[in-house]
Amino acid sequence: MLLPTPRGPVSARLVRTLTGAARDLPVGLGRDLAAGGDPFTDEDLQLTLHLCYELHYRGFDDVDDRWEWDPSLLALRRTAEDRFESELRRLVPMSSPLSARAVPAALTALVEQDEGPSLSKFLARRATIEQFREFVTHRSVYHQREADPHTWAIPRLAGPAKAALVEIQADEYGGGRLPRMHAELFRVTMRELGLDDTYGSYLDAVPAVTLATNNLMSLFGLHRRLRGAILGHLAVFEMTSSLPNRRYGNGLRRLGGNADATRFYDEHVEADAVHEQIAAHDLCGSFCAEEPDQAPTVLFGAACALALDARFSEHVLGRWTAGESSLRDQMPSSGRLLVGALGA
Repeated sequence: MLLPTPRGPVSARLVRTLTGAARDLPVGLGRDLAAGGDPFTDEDLQLTLHLCYELHYRGFDDVDDRWEWDPSLLALRRTAEDRFESELRRLVPMSSPLSARAVPAALTALVEQDEGPSLSKFLARRATIEQFREFVTHRSVYHQREADPHTWAIPRLAGPAKAALVEIQADEYGGGRLPRMHAELFRVTMRELGLDDTYGSYLDAVPAVTLATNNLMSLFGLHRRLRGAILGHLAVFEMTSSLPNRRYGNGLRRLGGNADATRFYDEHVEADAVHEQIAAHDLCGSFCAEEPDQAPTVLFGAACALALDARFSEHVLGRWTAGESSLRDQMPSSGRLLVGALGA
């Protein structure tokens, strides 16, 4: 993966520096990121964060790996994170202390109270093939590295919570079998839809709100102080996954998708129904029993996940309702499978 096109002065300077002769980033470069406005839709801020975080994942082919821990880059990341996290804490205040026994029920209540728009219902019943392809393009930023942000939490846990997280993550990684890894299943879906399944291929196409949902996971996963938040985030992911994935699979079948195209979604229907209970009780409940002061942080992470997913769904559905693309760039033409299906 190569560095993407910048989206503002800070990401532009970052890209130029990362690809040029080795030197420190300018002191105070991130000051422009501390300005007003909505950080969740700030293209410059979210791309800057994504670039900094990607260095901890698979990196960029045109960037020296030593940048990962460069002090000047970490200073820029800290400034960007401060603005991002400050808005998250304004949007989702921390809950009052609660007992470990109450955490699973509190997570369930958060999910039940969520009033975000249902993107899955639209995709199941009304979406066109191009809209479904746009949805898959958005989600490719996460699903091509599915489970990786939550795996950062494994070495930060012990006892029953660690065992529960490993159990969930083992399923996400296909039990060590490459064809069953969820990221690989998603690549098959991309290919069946005529999309480029190369890692990071659509980074330039997705807007800031999509990057924000991914940056949220990296923020939580890369900071030990937010270890409870990444567990709450994962719990909500699992608790809100089974039914939407059933709808995604049905929507893709409605549009002509075959078993290969829908396998990724069908796999999640069954797996996440099991993971839901493990994540709420064995993971978050056990973790809070060991670290009671982390219970509000667990719920904070869960609430942030729901809030940003709602923002993402509002953006996508709002654009589609207006007859516009939800992406920044135009999609390539439809792939072989669904062109043939639509013409049948």
